Amino acid sequence: MTKRMKRILIFAVVLVATLAIVMPTSADTPTFEAAGFVEESPNGIYIVRLIDEPVVAYEGNIKGFKATKPADGKKIDPFSTAVTRYVGYLDSKHDEALGKVGGGRKVYDFRYSINGFAAELTLDQANKLSLLKGVMSVEPDQMYTVDTVTTPDFLGLTATGGLWDMGYTGEDVIIGIVDSGIWPESFSFSDRTGTNGNDTKDGKLDYQQIPGWHGKCTPGEDFTASDCNQKLIGAQYFNAGYGGDAGIDADRPWEFNSPRDYNGHGTHTASTAGGNNGVPAEVSGVDLGTISGMAPRARIAAYKALWSNEDGTQSSGFTVDLVAAIDQAVADGVDVINYSISGSTTLMNTSVAISYLYAADAGVFVASSAGNNGPGASTVAHNTPWQTTVAAGTHDRFYSGMVYLGDGSDYEGASIDSRGVGPADLVYAGDAGDALCAIGSLDPAVVTGKIVVCDRGIYARVDKSYAVMEAGGIGMVLANVTPASLNADLHYVPSVHVDDVAGAAIRAYAQTAGATATLTGGILASIEAPQVAAFSSRGPALAGAGDLLKPDIMAPGVDVLAAVAPPGNNGRNFDFYSGTSMSSPHIAGIAALLKDAHPDWSPMMIKSALMTTASTTTNLGNPISGGYFDYGAGQVVPNSAFDPGLVYDAGFYDWLAFLCETSDAVSAGTCNALASMGYSLDPSDLNYPSISIGALPGSQTVTRTVTNVGTPGTYHVSVDAPAGIDVTVDPASLTLGTGESASYTVTFTGNASIVANAWTFGSLTWSKGPYEVTSPISLYPVALAAPAEVAGLGADGSLDFEVTFGYTGDYTAAPHGLVAATMTAGNVLDDPTDSFAPFGPGTTLHFITIPAGSAYARFSLFDAYTDGNDDLDLYVFYPTGTFAGGSGSGTSAEQVDVLFPMAGDYYVFVHGWGTDGPDANYTLFSWAVPAAPGSTNMTVTAPAAATVGATQTVTVDWFGLAAGTKYLGAVSHSDASSLLDLTLISVDTD
Repeated sequence: MTKRMKRILIFAVVLVATLAIVMPTSADTPTFEAAGFVEESPNGIYIVRLIDEPVVAYEGNIKGFKATKPADGKKIDPFSTAVTRYVGYLDSKHDEALGKVGGGRKVYDFRYSINGFAAELTLDQANKLSLLKGVMSVEPDQMYTVDTVTTPDFLGLTATGGLWDMGYTGEDVIIGIVDSGIWPESFSFSDRTGTNGNDTKDGKLDYQQIPGWHGKCTPGEDFTASDCNQKLIGAQYFNAGYGGDAGIDADRPWEFNSPRDYNGHGTHTASTAGGNNGVPAEVSGVDLGTISGMAPRARIAAYKALWSNEDGTQSSGFTVDLVAAIDQAVADGVDVINYSISGSTTLMNTSVAISYLYAADAGVFVASSAGNNGPGASTVAHNTPWQTTVAAGTHDRFYSGMVYLGDGSDYEGASIDSRGVGPADLVYAGDAGDALCAIGSLDPAVVTGKIVVCDRGIYARVDKSYAVMEAGGIGMVLANVTPASLNADLHYVPSVHVDDVAGAAIRAYAQTAGATATLTGGILASIEAPQVAAFSSRGPALAGAGDLLKPDIMAPGVDVLAAVAPPGNNGRNFDFYSGTSMSSPHIAGIAALLKDAHPDWSPMMIKSALMTTASTTTNLGNPISGGYFDYGAGQVVPNSAFDPGLVYDAGFYDWLAFLCETSDAVSAGTCNALASMGYSLDPSDLNYPSISIGALPGSQTVTRTVTNVGTPGTYHVSVDAPAGIDVTVDPASLTLGTGESASYTVTFTGNASIVANAWTFGSLTWSKGPYEVTSPISLYPVALAAPAEVAGLGADGSLDFEVTFGYTGDYTAAPHGLVAATMTAGNVLDDPTDSFAPFGPGTTLHFITIPAGSAYARFSLFDAYTDGNDDLDLYVFYPTGTFAGGSGSGTSAEQVDVLFPMAGDYYVFVHGWGTDGPDANYTLFSWAVPAAPGSTNMTVTAPAAATVGATQTVTVDWFGLAAGTKYLGAVSHSDASSLLDLTLISVDTD
């Protein structure tokens, strides 16, 4: 494999914007302060990613090491000779990199879904590692937290003709749960569910061993290998981020140093995704009926990487442990992973995200929680296309309780408690010590024998009722203070949870003399559903600038009843939890059902089937409140996803091409190579079940490809056009046999009613008989689109480029420059360490002055301007010492650009990574394009007005340029009041 093609599988080193250096002090060399290339880790542990492919992606390009990438539909064998030899090679590279910076305490090797290691390092060592050739990134460890009678009935799984009725229950599909561990004694995970089925040895074994499963049960505190069985087939734990067992004992001594769950979150998600069918759920003498996971015959493998606080209200874990858990799950051979854990809202290239990229490439379906930071916009997390991001909705089961006040008014709320209480005096907790009802905060002299109104917030809801009971209260009204969900929790005293409107009225009444109230016991009722939970995080996604619609889909996430761990749940074996943590395992389990039904489907085909058959209406036929940024494609409809008709598929190279324009994760060389292979770098062209354009300048065309997994026939398209947009689909019909694929284009053009700088929504549906394959559309019209750069040749010349308008009004195109390059000759020695460090071996420093009032600065090296076959790299620092940019391809063609640069002397290092002799001669080029319009050697001819949807030509003429150099200028695009965009003009007279 050539160096250039090798870049296809390489992610570029990401250098954070706060980067800076400390220069040696002397009379001639100024010192300036900076913090280093890498942000400091909170626990001293860093994740280091290296250049070679992980096991699931390695195709055999290294001499002496056979390919380990599994064939389509197959899994890796971590014990095969090829895998173990390649793992040894990766480990040796990890050790070699660590050795180059003086060593460190390595805590994990990552080999299967990501290549790298985690090590305890000094900040200086982390900085040095980030500059080693072959090191793609060094990421400080971070902490993440959880995103916190039966939904199978609500989702139609138990219906006649539904997936369960057809025999698809997840048989032998393996669901990996990366979470807080597992409570193995739960009936949800028993393998003795046959005749006399229960959790003891007299029940008949109803599961058999799965051939080829490589997972294990790691013994530990209160957990033995025999705690696993043929249902719970794997359980491991990861705690290096906390300092191993000793660190957990010191920091969280109540926790189990084992896969055993203390918190209950992991047990809850596991039983929701794949717990046994028909498990009786009884809590505190209340019979709650039976529960079931979505894929009741699936197997469970638990990977504990989250560790609980003492009261069980929160679990958290470090990135290193989460990545290690994911890596092990892929090595073991899981089919599905559920990840109900918080994540980045802005980045797509975290170690967790990249681990899941390779996992998806290896055929693993990944469901992730959208986050619990709603209802605000742009709060959604897990915004990569290879993960399925799940919003939380309500379900049709509601336990209704009533609050009857002494003034004759009454209010409905949520209550599962059948006891009821009152009439009794009513008091506001704010008048008894603490409106939020913290444990120990209420005055018994005020509360004893009374019903207490507690404000929602800060503390766990059930802890508030404990505080009331502790102070002698006999009942509680839990009052929302802002719009939020209503939850029927298992409280310590009879309680009713009311919304913010009712809460305000009840709170006000409770503060009047002689206030009384009566609470009725909860009654199970069927209500209209689903609606989006208030806490569920919303789009548009910050990562990707709106070119990917997130969340993807919605599933139940409010008051989900499932198994839990007694230590963190007041001794209960079952409880109601709410959060996108609860909606995500619904999708993981349903994906397991589709994997059971269609073992040849890729993860993206499963995702497509789920999204294109989702519903945007409630069980009463009304629209779900909100829109695509709230619920994605809609509420999941599992039975329809079984036979979706058409699917949209995508793979590894598609995802890399998507990352080219949406992140810093992929090098320019990689992106160029992908483009030469025919991959579109426009992220809106990703073959995804939804269509989103984060900046639509009047008109844009996107391409999609569908594969027919249904019966042969002809599909016809229909469009619900977004407001202000004309939509054309070509072709308008597709005739496909089973297994055949076809592409189509969709052109979006703004019309006279378009509104710029505001989202607009619609949908596109392909129909054939019973099939309706629907894709949501989200568009953000903008004022103008122009090319980022155009190039010309010669001392005199002309070129044209097009601009597309998203508005109607005044338009001005003005010239800036052209500016001849400042050409600086230099010489650099070869760096035998192949590791850049400012003033280190093989570096030459240049000071390049950028004047005030510059719109653009560029620094470049060219292959033609070195004296041999050299590989030189370029690193640029602001006058303050902070990092401005770097370029390190496999040649000497390097470029660093700075938009609207600060004025001053820039520190520009040329690094001799690979010279063809002891040194190399080169020429460094630099430009500073003025911000003020004007030119003596370039003119611009352009239309004087813009018309929405119109594409017009801008002509640039240049003249009288000197021979033998390179020029850089710009054309600015403005409306009547502001700068809209900038197009660079580069002219070569060489």
